[in-house]
Amino acid sequence: MKINNYHKVNTLDEAYALLTSDKSSSIIAGGAWLKFSKKTIENAIDLSNLNLDQIVETKEAFEIGCMTTLRQVEVNKSLMTFCNGVITKSINEIMGVQIRNIATIGGTVSGKYGFSDLITPLLVLDTKLQFYKNGIITLEEFLNSKDFKNDILVKIIISKKIGKAKFISMKKTSNDFSVINTAVFKNKEECKIAVGARPNGALLAIKAMEFLDNNKTYSEEVINECASIASKEIPFGSNIRGSKEYRIELCRVLIKRGLQEVLK
Repeated sequence: MKINNYHKVNTLDEAYALLTSDKSSSIIAGGAWLKFSKKTIENAIDLSNLNLDQIVETKEAFEIGCMTTLRQVEVNKSLMTFCNGVITKSINEIMGVQIRNIATIGGTVSGKYGFSDLITPLLVLDTKLQFYKNGIITLEEFLNSKDFKNDILVKIIISKKIGKAKFISMKKTSNDFSVINTAVFKNKEECKIAVGARPNGALLAIKAMEFLDNNKTYSEEVINECASIASKEIPFGSNIRGSKEYRIELCRVLIKRGLQEVLK
């Protein structure tokens, strides 16, 4: 990666002006993944002076600033107990503590990384993103859109929905990227199922979710069928970590295990 100009900004207005001044400008978050890029950045924009590295807990939500490191999120005591600690568990499997002290939640989410372990559980929770210009949208909307390249992610907002959640990933080694990861959430109103590292970005298993919501009882047969539906509707691919066929089978097994946990 080559950087022509490095700017440590003092306002979001300044950051936005620089970001939109050249198509090769880029926000620098933790830089954990960006540093592996071979591209040239005209204006590298550092937000570390803007006090965006805080976790604010209200009665309704957790509001996490975009520059908050994964380690800060991981050790937050309230998040450790929220929905069975699903967010914490997804983070403490990411590389080592050194990387988690560098990588930020804003960089992780805005990068839409296919290998992300964190985006998958965020997708099954009621997660919204606040952008500088475009305001608040859902995480799902953002993942499905290409319209936010010239905007700045300011904070991640996680609603305090009461329910049970489970994150499960499969890795070849503890410090490797996931071959596949899954997250399941269930409360009285709904069930959500997401699959990531397919090897592309996380998706909701809509048909599987609808199937489960239409069943009043959760027998082993229903759970097996739901997991099977999810493994068939989610598109998978192959890479050096696993084949398409391997991921399909892992998806079925991991979602089954997740459902067994949250439907107890």
